[in-house]
This record gives sequence, structure tokens and C-alpha cells, in this order.
Amino acid sequence: MSDSGRVRQAATTSDASPAADAQRVPRQVAAAADRLLGAAATRVPCAPVRDLIGTTDTRAAYAVQQRVTAARLARGARVVGRKIGLTSPAVQRQLGVEQPDFGVLLDDMGHADGATVPYARVLQPRVEAEIAFVLGADLAEGPLDLPRVRAAVDHAVAALEICGSRIADWDITLSDTVADNASAGAFVLGREHRTLAAFEPRTAAMEMSVDGRRVSEGTGADCLGDPLAAVLWLARTARDTGDPLRAGQVVLSGALGPMHPLTPGSRVTAVISGLGTVTTAIGEGTA
Repeated sequence: MSDSGRVRQAATTSDASPAADAQRVPRQVAAAADRLLGAAATRVPCAPVRDLIGTTDTRAAYAVQQRVTAARLARGARVVGRKIGLTSPAVQRQLGVEQPDFGVLLDDMGHADGATVPYARVLQPRVEAEIAFVLGADLAEGPLDLPRVRAAVDHAVAALEICGSRIADWDITLSDTVADNASAGAFVLGREHRTLAAFEPRTAAMEMSVDGRRVSEGTGADCLGDPLAAVLWLARTARDTGDPLRAGQVVLSGALGPMHPLTPGSRVTAVISGLGTVTTAIGEGTA
């Protein structure tokens, strides 16, 4: 297995009839969700879930994600936004995929700029720098295009996403990461807020360092050509699935460069031109 946790996209086949598949999928969705919830609860990464839901059935994968999210909401968590994953060509090359995905941001994932994130909070953590948008208006009714998305954004802010995988060794296919809430773990928002009248996401430049060593760089154009295009993709997708983006939500628009693994005690700094700096540290202990 390579360090990148190479994503496999080989299609699975089944001899089962469509009727048998219709009965099989709900059971397998539940089993996949239970596997991921067990890994999160025990802090022990699990086997991939593609043996249960296949590698290409994104509908089943999102159904697993929804079950896992529902379990966390039942324990008191609150939805505060969404994350878009697999938007950067560099990250797509790292994971071997060619399309974005999305996950849910919960309130207990968020951390203040400069805060220390406990190492045990995120399984197998990897960090990436990106632009976050806070929405000032819903993206629910009517036409959805780039001008509409731009008008809906209240402000942009530099962000770090600490991705995590409940699946051992990041041994994931597209369906595995989708089921695992798009490998969401934690996020950190910077202090400087910029309206889109004062900041152009597509031309922003990013540099990220870990323990003083530069490990990633890129631009806004490395995120689906424009981070706002990523938000547009999410807005359309979220509305199509019956859960549109709402005012006040945070949208992590996707990595601007390669992700980097983290170990206990790591210190991370990202600088995004026009948005300033965002930093975090990873707790020293493994507990």
C-alpha cells in the first residue's frame, strides 16, 4: 500500500437480481454504518466498507453517510455546514479519483484559529489548506449559477481541514470515503474575514507548512478551477438530494494543494493571499 492510500475504483459485479439487490442494499448500508461508527467509538480503524456497498454505488455510500450522521446528531451534535472533498488535482492524484464528493460539518468538529486539536479527535489525520465560505443566504430556490453563489456568500476565510479516515491505512475507494463522511475530521477557521468584493478566491495563492517545513502549495484555481465553482457544484447537489445549503452554514470548498499526514505535536500554518494566516497544533498525546 502506498503512502497515499491509493484509491481503487475497480467496479464490482453481482449475479444477484435487481429485486435481490433492493433487499440487500439496506442491510449492507446499515452494516457499513455500524462498522464506521464502531471504528469511531473504539478509535480503532476498520476494514473498508466496499465489500458491503461496492466501489461505484455512490447512492448507497451517501446512504451510509446519512446513517452515520444521524447517529451523531442523536447524541447531540449539530450540523454547521458542509465540506467538499476531492476538488484538487493534487489530492485526486493522491487518492486516484476524478470527481468531487461532500460530507457534513458538525459543531464538534470546529476549532478556533491557533487552537490545539487533540490527536485522538481525528483518526489517521492528514491536513489540507482551503478557502471556507460562510453563507449569508440560502441556496435553495430558483436558478443556481455562479453569480447566485457569489451573492449568497457573506464572507470568505482561510481554513485548515484535518481529514481523517475511520478506514485502516486510508485504504479507500470513492464509496469508502463518501460513506465515511468524505473523510471529515476537524476544521479550523482563520480570524480574517473578507467579502467577495475585497477578495477573489480563484486567484488566491496558498502555502502550508508543518513544523516549519513547506509541505503544500497551490492556488484557488486548483480547486475545480475556482472555489466558487466547487460551492456551485455542492449547492446543486445538495438541493438535488433534498438538503440545500442554508444561510449561516460554513462551506469548506476543497483543498488548494496536496494533503499532508500529521503526528502528535505537529504544528500547522497556512497562508492564503488576501485571507491571511490560519494555524493549529495537534496534541502531543495519543489519548
